[in-house]
Amino acid sequence: MDSDGVLRLDERAKMIKGSDRVVLPCGSHITQLIIKEFHRRFLHANHETVVNELRQRFWIPKLRSTLARIRRSCQQCKNRQAAPKPPRMAELPYPRVAAFHRPFSYTGVDYFGPLMVRVRRSSEKRYGVLFTCLSTRAIHLEVAYSLTTDSCILAVRSFMARRGCPVELWSDNGTNFQGACTELRRAFEDVDKDLLSREFTGPQMTWKFIPPASPHMGGAWERLVRSVKTALESILLDKRPSDELLRAALMEAEAIVNSRPLTYIPLEDENEESLTPNHFLLGSSTGRGPTMEPIPEGVQLKKSWRESQQLADSFWRRWLQEYLPVITRRTKWCEKAKPLVEGDIVYVCDPGQPRSQWPKGRILKVNLSSDGQVRSAAVRTQSGVYTRPATKLAVLSIESSLVDPWRNIQVGSVTIDSKTAPAASGNAEVAESIV
Repeated sequence: MDSDGVLRLDERAKMIKGSDRVVLPCGSHITQLIIKEFHRRFLHANHETVVNELRQRFWIPKLRSTLARIRRSCQQCKNRQAAPKPPRMAELPYPRVAAFHRPFSYTGVDYFGPLMVRVRRSSEKRYGVLFTCLSTRAIHLEVAYSLTTDSCILAVRSFMARRGCPVELWSDNGTNFQGACTELRRAFEDVDKDLLSREFTGPQMTWKFIPPASPHMGGAWERLVRSVKTALESILLDKRPSDELLRAALMEAEAIVNSRPLTYIPLEDENEESLTPNHFLLGSSTGRGPTMEPIPEGVQLKKSWRESQQLADSFWRRWLQEYLPVITRRTKWCEKAKPLVEGDIVYVCDPGQPRSQWPKGRILKVNLSSDGQVRSAAVRTQSGVYTRPATKLAVLSIESSLVDPWRNIQVGSVTIDSKTAPAASGNAEVAESIV
């Protein structure tokens, strides 16, 4: 105990020449203020450096665990480490498991491009429009000559003329109508989505949009866009083909993607042909003739449509046995997470921006899915109200900024009480000077 009533460590080797380290209890409020000051001094990082610097001047039992506890309660550290907690992966929606329906009854649509074409001596942009059957995973490709609403309507009508009117049509919404194409994202913001809904929504068809900035909800068509691009890279050797050549290349890419196996090997016999989307469209993987199952001699089919229906039913039975068990497994987001609630303060995560530029906001409304989980929410920020999925919202654990009243603390011959306590902003510096 020195002349000031401070307990010091009498060591054989002096850490700092001419002084002994001060002994501080790990649970003392003064100790926590000193550790917080060093924690701030080293920018809420370099934790081993903080431990090393503290040990030069103080002897604090359980220093690392005390520092870890302070880091967990530090608001700036909590903000820096905040991350979205996705809810448990939802059950497959009905369009993904709708068996024994006409192909393209439930369809997802997405744009990709731009694709440069040669028109006389100039170059123009074209865009691919991908339609995918959410059940059979078959695709249909069209060409859009611009990014206007009228061009989109023409592409959808061309699809409906060849594949029939779907029951539901799903697409991306707003900022991510197509993956990483900045130009397409900006252009689709000007597309009149209300006009699309009025044009194609009726008693027999509904156009639905997934929440903005949620590409994982549109993975059924986003992944097939990548497959089509890979096929086009192999087919199109000319970087600026003509319109006629581009359309032919898209048809070839469509045939290639539709002939891909949905499973690795058939369930019954490995020598049997694997199930492909073309089985539901053409009757075989390549369209060169369906492989009919043997029909008993005593069965007389009255009409040819019954024969085709029997063939389609056999493919659907294989789909139920071979393909459906593959897509029902949860590969991530298997654990339940604390749901978002109204009033939560959140970061709106944007992978294209650094964390320091992520906007903060307050949740105004949560949207419940059919399983009772919160999948998206409306967030009010300084720039407006946005709807974002739960996977892009990181909840901030905000605590009261008020400092707890000081308790009477005896440090040697000095007593600190609530009347003589320094301001909260200078607590650490005064505590260090007292010690």
